[in-house]
Amino acid sequence: MSKLSNTDNYLDLFLNNIPMMDVRAPVEFNNGAFPNSLNVPLLDDEQRAVIGKQYKDAGQDEAIELGLKLATPEIRKQRLDDWEQFVVSKPEGYLYCFRGGLRSRTTQAWLKEQGIDYPLIKGGYKAMRSYLLEQLDVSVSQIPFVILSGLTGSGKTRVIKKTPYHVDLEGLANHKGSAFGRDVNDYQPTPINWENQLSIDCLKYRHQYPESGLLLEDEGKMIGRLILPFEFHQKMILAPRIFLQRDLPDRVRIIREDYISTSWPLYQQQYGDQAESIFSSFVLDNLIRIKKRLGGERMQRIHASFSKALTHLFETGESDLFDDGISQLLLDYYDPMYDYQLKKKPVDVIFRGTEAEILQWSEDNLKCYDVAKFN
Repeated sequence: MSKLSNTDNYLDLFLNNIPMMDVRAPVEFNNGAFPNSLNVPLLDDEQRAVIGKQYKDAGQDEAIELGLKLATPEIRKQRLDDWEQFVVSKPEGYLYCFRGGLRSRTTQAWLKEQGIDYPLIKGGYKAMRSYLLEQLDVSVSQIPFVILSGLTGSGKTRVIKKTPYHVDLEGLANHKGSAFGRDVNDYQPTPINWENQLSIDCLKYRHQYPESGLLLEDEGKMIGRLILPFEFHQKMILAPRIFLQRDLPDRVRIIREDYISTSWPLYQQQYGDQAESIFSSFVLDNLIRIKKRLGGERMQRIHASFSKALTHLFETGESDLFDDGISQLLLDYYDPMYDYQLKKKPVDVIFRGTEAEILQWSEDNLKCYDVAKFN
C-alpha cells in the first residue's frame, strides 16, 4: 500500500506532523510518546512483561517462541484489524517500537502477509527521543529569547498569542502558571511528552522563523507540576525583557474572565450536579494554599468575598462579585510578591508598553531580531 521506505529522517517526521503508529505496549506509550503518534500495540502490558521476563531468563529465541504462542489467531486478527485501520486512514505514516527492532519488524511482517507494505522508523522511540533532546539544546543555543513580563492579570498569554513570534509554554503545559492555574480536569502532560512537544515547537520555530527572536511569557522553573528544562529556563532568566503595562481594573477583569467566567461553564459541562461543589473547592482550596503567604486575616477576608461571589454566580450566572476579592488578592499578595522578587533579583527591561505597543514592538523587532541591539 505505502510506497515509502523505512526512514530515519526525524526532522521531516516532526516538521511535517507525520502520523506515527506506536506498537509499544500501552504502559510505555503512556509514559512518553510523540504528538502525532497513536498507540496500536503489538503486545499488551501483560504480554510485554511475560515476554520480557522470558527474554531475560532464556534469551531472544525463547522470547520469540513464547510471543508466537501468545499470538493466538484471535489476537493476531485483532492486531491486524487495528493496524489496517490505522494504515488505511494514515497512508503517509510510519510505525515504530522502542528501538525500531523486533516489534517493528514483526508488525511489518504480519502486515506484509496481508499484502500491506508500511514503513518503520529506524531507531524507534529511543532514537527520536534522543533527537528531540539534542534539538532542544540546539534551539536554546540558536534562538534569541525575549521575555514578556508583567504583573499578574496583565494578560501576557493573550498578548503573546497575538504575535506569530512565540511559543506558548502555559498552553503546552496545560496550566496557567499560578496557584489557580490548573484546568478543569487537572490534566498536564507527562514530563516526557512536555519536553517532546516543547522541542518540536522550538524546532518548527527555528525553521519557520530562522532570523527571528522568540517571545516567551515570564515563568518560574515550574508550570504546575512540570519543570522547564534547566538550560531553557536559565536562558529565559538571562534574556532581555519587555514589560506589559495594564491598569488594575483591566487586570481584575482579565483574571475574572480567564479563571471564573470561562472556567465555570466548563465545570458545569464536566461535572453536572457536582459542578458547584467542585468549582467552589477549586476557588477556595487554591486560596487556602497561599494562606501562609497571604496571612490569616487577609485570607479570611478574601475567602468570605469569594464565598459570597460563588453563591451569586451559582444563583445568577454572573461573576462580577468576584472583582473585589480578585482586587484584594492582587494588591495584598501577587503585586507585593512580584515587587519582592524584582528587588531580590533585578532585571533589565528594554521596553515597556500597553498591549498595542508591545505588539507593535514585537512586529518591529522580533521578525528580524538584532541580537547585538538588545543583548
